[in-house]
Amino acid sequence: MAHPLGSFLVDSARQAARAFRGGWKILITRGPSKFQFWLIALLVGVASGFAALLFRKAIEWLQSTIYGTENINRLHSFAETLPWYWILFIPIAGGLVVGLLLDRFSKDARAQGPADVIEGAAINNGRVSIKEGLVSAVASLITLSSGGSTGREGPVVHMAAVISTWVSEKIQANGITGRDLLGCAVAAAVSASFNAPIAGALFALEVVLRHFAVHAFAPIVIASVAGTVINRLEFGNVTEFVLPVSSIAFFQELPAFLLLGGLCGFVAVALMWTIFWAEDIGNQIMTYTPLKRWMRPVVSGAMLGVLAIGYPHIIGVGYETTSAALTGELLMHEAIVFVVLKIIAVAVTMAGRMGGGVFSPALMIGALTGLAFGLIATSIFPEVSGSHTLYALAGMGGVAAAVLGAPISTTLIVFELTGDWQTGLAVMVTVSISTALGSRLVDRSFFLTQLERRGVHVAAGPQAYLLGTCHVSKLMRDIDPDHGATDAACWALIERGIYTNANATLEGLMPMFDDPSIRFVPVVRLRGEGEGPELLGVVHDVDAFKAYNKALAEIAAEEHS
Repeated sequence: MAHPLGSFLVDSARQAARAFRGGWKILITRGPSKFQFWLIALLVGVASGFAALLFRKAIEWLQSTIYGTENINRLHSFAETLPWYWILFIPIAGGLVVGLLLDRFSKDARAQGPADVIEGAAINNGRVSIKEGLVSAVASLITLSSGGSTGREGPVVHMAAVISTWVSEKIQANGITGRDLLGCAVAAAVSASFNAPIAGALFALEVVLRHFAVHAFAPIVIASVAGTVINRLEFGNVTEFVLPVSSIAFFQELPAFLLLGGLCGFVAVALMWTIFWAEDIGNQIMTYTPLKRWMRPVVSGAMLGVLAIGYPHIIGVGYETTSAALTGELLMHEAIVFVVLKIIAVAVTMAGRMGGGVFSPALMIGALTGLAFGLIATSIFPEVSGSHTLYALAGMGGVAAAVLGAPISTTLIVFELTGDWQTGLAVMVTVSISTALGSRLVDRSFFLTQLERRGVHVAAGPQAYLLGTCHVSKLMRDIDPDHGATDAACWALIERGIYTNANATLEGLMPMFDDPSIRFVPVVRLRGEGEGPELLGVVHDVDAFKAYNKALAEIAAEEHS
């Protein structure tokens, strides 16, 4: 009789051998395509990482050349020594170049950014406009180098999307593959820009793809690591900010961080609302004045120059001021004044459509907000308070997370930017409260609110924006009397104003089927003035519902694969 243990080992060995043979068969028959995709993802990550690195180096070179400083990390300190007219002239000149560039090569004379990448991921099979992406990158480079008060992460994300779009077009990638490559490119660019591999990968999943599908995780991580390696080859294994040693009296101080989270949420919303308000004011000015499109960045540049004469802290990304806040080198009234001025400067830059992102400004505003709050909190309760710089760190995460609508990746990117993992509880509490509050006062985030203002309903989820991807032309049938769609019935509906055109989508068509008596909608071509519409066909309700259900099923399968 065989020994039970021996039989068990033999059976286990046989099962392992069968599993190995099955796995090898799958690898031979289906594996190369998967490995091929991972290789492409790696190459896209490397290309995006180098693009982010070159963009950063180009900003540093151009900024140092224009302002005449050898250390751009101390830019605002150096700018204080320059003549006032030079501080005024530089952003005006930059605005002129940006204005002429965007007016000539961009349809709507604006630099594109992460919102366009999110839109491309949601409704354009992971693609963005290559031509306008390249123009936007150059415009953002000039903006950030000539006094524009924005950040470099927005242009970097869009540049990465341009690279992935080019690759997707070359390999004729389908929607899922195109979105996965887009996520890989974005992850690598963010990682290379900030030396933050974990946050880069999660940023791509949380902000751009807006799902955490398992099939996308591995290639995105591979690309993110590639981007980080590129950053560290140039800058070494260093963090963007160096913090003093901080401590937290956990239980006693947690209520203070809850309050800080609420404050950060309101500050983030104030930043976003101010940008949108300034954008609307700029649109009104362009509508009711004879200003040309190319003049809009020039006017913004002039306003920034006037502001920078007295407060050069608003120039560029603002890492010097952010670092000063994190190390507690600023007084409370300075922190408060700089918050207000930075919000104004960012709004002016964005309203002037000059290019750049909002993440770095949000970090600066958050650090200043947290520092001001911390100085007050530690002075009122000194016996139960840690360092006021810890509040600056938590505030940095709180405002940035509410602006991006990305609590997970923002929390991690704050840790990776500072290298301080010991204060995670304080940052997490602040971020959770600020994000919960901020997402209720806007459409979830700054980028999604931008899209909502353009009529792209991504914030509501696939059930809203997928209607805009189903085109009437693909669902239209010929006139079919056997199913009630006679000529007379169609013209009766047209006279009631119930019709659509072949270029429309289900977004405008579907509400017509709310009336249970309407089983089909005529499709017409509108002709010239004085001529009646031309009847082309009909769209039946069952076809519209099938198409919508199929789109929902496909996106659900992708997100859960």
